[in-house]
Amino acid sequence: MIFIIRKSKIASHKVKRIRKIYYSERLFSMNFQLALDVTTRIILNFAAKNFTMNKCDQCIVRQLSSLKALNKEEVIQLANSKTTHTIKKGEAIFEEGEVTNGVFCVKDGIGKLSKLSANGKDQIIKLVKSGELLGQRSMISNEPANLSAKAVADMEVCFIPKSEIIHFFNNNNQFSMNLMQSVCEDLKESENDKIALVQKTVKQRLAETLLHLHDAFGENEDKTLKVQLTREELAGIIGTATESCIRLLSDFNKLELIELAGKKIILKNVKALKKLAEQL
Repeated sequence: MIFIIRKSKIASHKVKRIRKIYYSERLFSMNFQLALDVTTRIILNFAAKNFTMNKCDQCIVRQLSSLKALNKEEVIQLANSKTTHTIKKGEAIFEEGEVTNGVFCVKDGIGKLSKLSANGKDQIIKLVKSGELLGQRSMISNEPANLSAKAVADMEVCFIPKSEIIHFFNNNNQFSMNLMQSVCEDLKESENDKIALVQKTVKQRLAETLLHLHDAFGENEDKTLKVQLTREELAGIIGTATESCIRLLSDFNKLELIELAGKKIILKNVKALKKLAEQL
């Protein structure tokens, strides 16, 4: 009887010991898993942060704009604040009179800046491509957008809030200098366009515009201009009626300066077009 009781006590002791070991191991396992989860989250957050930073840091497009002056910390700040948007052909990035509250950096695609005329026509002021910032002048002057920005082809743009741009402007002298130079270049381009409108013939302006489309935006594999504008849009750029633009294109085609393939245009004699554009 005593032997049975003693055996029972030993068994009970073993059970308690096994339970203690079990719960200790379970507690250790839970703590280990918790620590592992925390470590994993830290690593993933670090990786995600660095991936985002590197994405902006290594962006070739950023090197083409005022943003190239940003230092490493500012690039991280930029990456955490920007948002990327896909704009389909014909869609607006922002409209004339709209308060943008930031700037748009063109990452990919082609867009146009235009002004609505009194007769309701969309007058193209400028075509934009990768690396250009949109909305910087109205942001600095604290005014609504003076122009509309729309996609001529599918675009990818990054929106940077005004607060971030102002922070960079106030704390990075090189960035603020680059931004002001960019605005001055836009004003110079606008002045040159006004001078060309007064001093050059419509034929010269058309030749000059076709060369600009070729040099700035390139051509497709079939040699057609990559930027496809309607005849009305092209007429708006050179400052003439659509009918006059169509007639001049036909004349250029007969002179074998260009080739018309439907709505597409191929530059056949670049040298002759340059000579025509520079004629006094």
